[in-house]
Order: sequence, then C-alpha cells, then structure tokens
Amino acid sequence: MTYTLAIGDRAYSSWSLRGWLMFARFGVPVDVVVARMYTPAFAGTLADFAPATLVPALRIEGEGAPVVVWDTLAIAQTLAERHPDRAFWPGEARQRALARSMVAEMHSGFGALRGACAMNLRRAYAGFRPVAEVRADLARIEALWLLARAGAGDKGPWLFGDYSLADVSFAPVATRIATYGLPVGPDAAAYVSAHLADPAFRAWRASGLADPVVLAGYDLDLPERPWPGPVPRTARPVTGVAAINTVCPFSGRPVAADSLVEVDGTVIGFCNAFCRDKVVADAEAWPEAVALLPKG
Repeated sequence: MTYTLAIGDRAYSSWSLRGWLMFARFGVPVDVVVARMYTPAFAGTLADFAPATLVPALRIEGEGAPVVVWDTLAIAQTLAERHPDRAFWPGEARQRALARSMVAEMHSGFGALRGACAMNLRRAYAGFRPVAEVRADLARIEALWLLARAGAGDKGPWLFGDYSLADVSFAPVATRIATYGLPVGPDAAAYVSAHLADPAFRAWRASGLADPVVLAGYDLDLPERPWPGPVPRTARPVTGVAAINTVCPFSGRPVAADSLVEVDGTVIGFCNAFCRDKVVADAEAWPEAVALLPKG
C-alpha cells in the first residue's frame, strides 16, 4: 500500500500543511506532489486525484483499485482508521470528544481570521492591527486551547499533552499568530512557540522558503521583523569547493556542483538546488544533513 499526497504551495497553503502533518508527525510514509496554486498546472496535477478538485488530496494504491480521499477531515479519519496504533486522537474518551469538536470547529469556523490573515510563512510583520472580528476569533481560539490544556497537565506542550490531530488542525493558526504578530496571552504564545520549534513544521517551512515561487496578493505593505521561531544555523550556498559527501543525503543521487551548502564551516553537497536551498533556509530541520557535520 502506498500513499500519494497532493499539496499546494507550502508557504501559503494552510490546508496542505494540515494534510502533510498528518503523515509527517505520525510516522506514516507518503509521496508528495505539488500542485501549483492559481496556475493551469493545478488542475493538471489533480487530474490524477479525481474527483478531488482541491488540495490536499490523497491517493491510496496497492489494495485493488486506487482510492482517492480529499478534505482534511476525511483524510484524518481515514488515516486514524488505517493506523490505529499511531494515536491520532487522544486516548481518553472525554479528551477525544473535545479534540474532535475543536477540529471540526477549526475546519468550518474562524472566517474573520482566515480572511484577514492568510497563511504566509515567508513573512513576519510588525504593526498589523487586527479588526474586532479577528480579535473575537482569537479569543475563542485561546479559550479552546486553554480548555484542552486544562486536562493535559504537565504532559507535553501540545493541546492534549501528546501531539494529536487537534494540533495538526491548529498549526496554521499558530503560523498566522507568528506572521501577523497577533495579540495572545502567555499560554497561547507558548503553544505557538511549540509549533514554530516543531521539527516537522520547520522542515515544511524550510521547503516553502526554498521554493522560488512567490504568490501575488499574500504580502502586506508593512514593516517586517525576524521570524519568531528558532534561529537557524548559519548556512549559505557556495560553489567551487569540495563537499565532504559525494551523494545527496536526501535522495542518494550524486552531488551536483551547483548545489553546495556551507553549514558552520562544513560544505555539504546535494543533488539539486531545492535540496540545497531548503538546508540554507533551516539546516537543523534536516537530520540527514546535520548527521554529516563534524561532531563536537
């Protein structure tokens, strides 16, 4: 059995982030294809995922005729059924009911926040002023987060202690709070920080930053500030030097001469510019690359 997930542009597609996290955070292998949003190629890519017309869309093969599942709620339930050992939902019945209700409300609600604060992982703004409707959405979200955390105790930083589909659902909200500097209390800010530091999210964002496509209409005319997540290691693209490796740590293919990165003084080679640039964006998001660095 194999899974193939169609996603949109990583820096902007909040629904795609949710779909991908369901696999990355619960250790379910998946192949990923990118459908370019707002281009003719989008429909062409999704032709292999019919009857889905939006991302994320999942194709399951290897058990008779292929099965296509679309919409994040449907994908979440399908994976939870197929992988009951992965604890997609909280184990305790009351927490599980609350988690499912929160996911459903996030799926259908908070239109003011969505409309005013599109997900944009390339930017962190200063001076954004949310309107009253956005503040009301934030207040409701904070209340839900506090309700979930009240039953989690000291067990982990996530809504129900251990990471669950509820955290998948609210991950894009955390990015919106980070991008737009939205006003939240200290408990909510700590939860946002947990998302920004999460290795899977860091890998997703680094891949988005490595993508050269910048979509029109997402950037605001506001001053920018540093991204509030962990500061990545110093890394820069280089040429004309020898790498310490001969094959790409991601693909196993030969290193390309134009795809070298210097990380903390060590030059690592990759098979293409995308592999290079996602390491430049955040080297520590990639254990495969960090493993090549000298120890100590």
